[in-house]
Amino acid sequence: MEPECGLALSARKVEYIKFIFETGGTVRTTMIATAFSVDPSTITKTLAELAAGGYIRHVPYHGVCLTETGERHAEFLIKRHRILSLMLVRNGLLPEEACREASQFESLVSKKAVDRICHFMGHPRQGICGEITHDNDCLEREEGASS
Repeated sequence: MEPECGLALSARKVEYIKFIFETGGTVRTTMIATAFSVDPSTITKTLAELAAGGYIRHVPYHGVCLTETGERHAEFLIKRHRILSLMLVRNGLLPEEACREASQFESLVSKKAVDRICHFMGHPRQGICGEITHDNDCLEREEGASS
């Protein structure tokens, strides 16, 4: 799974990675299961797939934490959600609606598209859900963009 394009993970896996990132540190499997109202055995299977993809480290009976790759990807996933939500608010949706709508389609939007939308919006620093961080790819597109 290649995280750079932003399309490598299912919507559910995206939500798990964002949850682990926002919770910080090591998160117990039961905490994730409770937060998403999912059976712990389902969580364990999905976490094993995320570990195989290099996004998390899973220590049975202790919990999970993000790898360096997982953290970088989580930062992008959060940025993608915040950029898309802000775009929807700027186009007339209420903040709650925008957040809900963005969650429904964000896993289909590539990093390249997010970087272009971000550039078009002037690299905003604040979204409706929190601070928006920018990486070098996003900012370099602004300096070198000709299309």
